[in-house]
Amino acid sequence: MTKTQTTREILADLVGFDTTSARSNLALIEHIRAYLAGHGVTAEVFPSTDGTKASLWATIGPAGPGGIILSGHTDCVPVEGQAWSSDPFTLTERDGRLYGRGACDMKGFDAAALAIVPELVAAKLQRPVHIALSYDEEVGCTGVREMIAILQERGEAPAACLVGEPTSMKVVVGHKGGRGYRCHVTGQEAHSSLAPRAVNAIEYAAELIVFLRDLAGELAIGPRDEEYDVVHTTISTGLIFGGTAVNIVPNACSFTFEYRNLIEVDPETIIARIRDFAETKLLPEMRGRAPQADITFEQIYDYPALAIDPSHPLVTRLKNVVGHNGHSKVAYGTEAGLFQRDLGVPTVVCGPGSIDMAHKPDEYVSIEQLDRCDAALHRLLL
Repeated sequence: MTKTQTTREILADLVGFDTTSARSNLALIEHIRAYLAGHGVTAEVFPSTDGTKASLWATIGPAGPGGIILSGHTDCVPVEGQAWSSDPFTLTERDGRLYGRGACDMKGFDAAALAIVPELVAAKLQRPVHIALSYDEEVGCTGVREMIAILQERGEAPAACLVGEPTSMKVVVGHKGGRGYRCHVTGQEAHSSLAPRAVNAIEYAAELIVFLRDLAGELAIGPRDEEYDVVHTTISTGLIFGGTAVNIVPNACSFTFEYRNLIEVDPETIIARIRDFAETKLLPEMRGRAPQADITFEQIYDYPALAIDPSHPLVTRLKNVVGHNGHSKVAYGTEAGLFQRDLGVPTVVCGPGSIDMAHKPDEYVSIEQLDRCDAALHRLLL
């Protein structure tokens, strides 16, 4: 007979797998598949195109429409360059907190969803409970897109979805959409003494970055939603690379920017404005001196905004379950918008731990938060 594990024991197992997004998560997925099999649950594994990663889908209870999805991701962010007080891949307890990479974001919820499986199996459910664990959420919600596409093809029709990102067990009914782009600027190099004859890629990249800043200011006085901590759509530049030496006019520069849009703001309109400035203002000047000059945009990630009516029955039910009548919206992104938009499933975000702890050294989830999550899942599902 398979031993019933606590959420904390399962979390220790999950943290022990280094599933940084740059690495494979296959060992973790196989561990979870075997755990579920030990409780009589057959899991489907959906591998990535290159076979190095996979998502997992499992159903407890009767087949058919309805029921709820418990959604989590298995990847985590890197630890390199961070000063940890203990091994980030060994779950460590200190002062009522469980430290480890991914403990908060979001293996704590994954562990709680797995810990309740034996009780779900024994309960002879009237409606199914689905467990959806994806890969590469941290770098663009890649795995969940492929999983959702498969579920769409075969007509899966769950009634609701709970994405367990860390919200301190508060119900989140909305988040902004997000897009990231890498812009490549190609100029023409020359000795710096001949700078007027060249096309300085860094300078033109800088002009485009200033345009992004000005566009951000314009969006700041556009549509607003007072339920967000930052009430408007934002744009920011995060990385820039270019140049060879101080006495060489640079022929290449690249920079990375992102924007996080309210659901009322069309993300396509934003990138169209940016492309138009590059193509009608900058490129004619650049190509007047160097016909090969160019500006291109490479999309890095894209996830849709989430919005569910606070009066929706799912929201009301979750508020009752967590014992808190309030709701909120958050600026960070999740897979929730994809479940809602692409699978057509009403979706909320609620999970253990604080987003303030995510991605930081000494990331932790408190034992109190895990206990609250366990209790909430029992009230919701059993």
